[in-house]
Amino acid sequence: MLPKWFNDWNRDNPTNIFGPAILVGALGGAVFVAILLVTWGQPYATTSMQTGPRGTGMSVPEFNVALATPDPTIDAYYTDSPVIPEGGEPLAKDIYQNVQVLGDLTEDNFNRLMLAMTQWVAPDQGCTYCHGDVALEEYGKDDLYTKVVARRMIQMTQNINENWDGHVNAVAEVGVNCYTCHRGENVPSDIWFNITPVNEAAGGWAAVQNRATSLSQFTSLPSNALEVYLTDPDSMVNVHDLESRVAGVPGLTEDVATIQKTEMTYSLMNYFSNSLGVNCVFCHNSRAFYDPSEFTPQWSIAQMGRQMVIEMNVDYLIPLQDTYPPERLGPVYADAPKVACKTCHKGYQRPLQGMNVIADWPELATTGAPVYE
Repeated sequence: MLPKWFNDWNRDNPTNIFGPAILVGALGGAVFVAILLVTWGQPYATTSMQTGPRGTGMSVPEFNVALATPDPTIDAYYTDSPVIPEGGEPLAKDIYQNVQVLGDLTEDNFNRLMLAMTQWVAPDQGCTYCHGDVALEEYGKDDLYTKVVARRMIQMTQNINENWDGHVNAVAEVGVNCYTCHRGENVPSDIWFNITPVNEAAGGWAAVQNRATSLSQFTSLPSNALEVYLTDPDSMVNVHDLESRVAGVPGLTEDVATIQKTEMTYSLMNYFSNSLGVNCVFCHNSRAFYDPSEFTPQWSIAQMGRQMVIEMNVDYLIPLQDTYPPERLGPVYADAPKVACKTCHKGYQRPLQGMNVIADWPELATTGAPVYE
């Protein structure tokens, strides 16, 4: 109990204590937020990557927090420095049986690469994934499909690094190796199979759309864009004419594109965007989408990448269809697994965020003799 004089005084002299309390609380909260921003950084700060001339709106803003977030698969990457040959060392083809590729490597570098491949592709199974649980003397046999496929994938990797430098090394020398796609998994994520038609209740064009599938990026757009644009070297990515009336018959007259072809192109563009984690202005000028003279440099890199993927599918992956066991084939047409942009990029502008994965592996950089430095 308070003294009577205090209660009387308090009653006769009322004071609004809420106003000052709110003010003090607000000031204290502002100071606290300021301290957090100074110590942790502004969570909504952005950085813009310029993709074209300044003043044209050709830039791609991204949150700094997102840019600072590392690809979680980078930490699991295995690498090892090459053993510089001194000359005169015995070669793998003279030591081991049935070495059809990499035979000109020294024994140390050959075994070094074999160990790395197990870490990149089959870290749990190790050597047995390709060679089986047999004695070392029997490693030369081609009894397992995994070994046959691995040999062809080595050749594909060498071809990419040697002949598609304009795509994989367009920004900086980074190259590709097995880990670029596999990331420690036997079968890379984001491979794809043929699935159309997807609408069995319809025929013709309607049979390939209006069903949400992973290949259509879960839209109603056509689900056969990858089948057409990433396996056919002669396929042209285009849209309908901008003019309202154009002489010619779509589908019959050359250079007259159909609305259906346009929708297929949009489906592919959606796939590109999601694969790289970018939007349209990464490659296009938003005020001149159809003007090739105003495309960004990334557009030509993407075009080259599409041609590279077509070659990978047509020359290396599709021909392996008869080599795979049934469980490795597509669920609808029993076709061979194929690759596309997301198989390597995994949602990032550059695979593994631009990490150089070829520096320690000159054996995979060329179909010829590796250059050691």
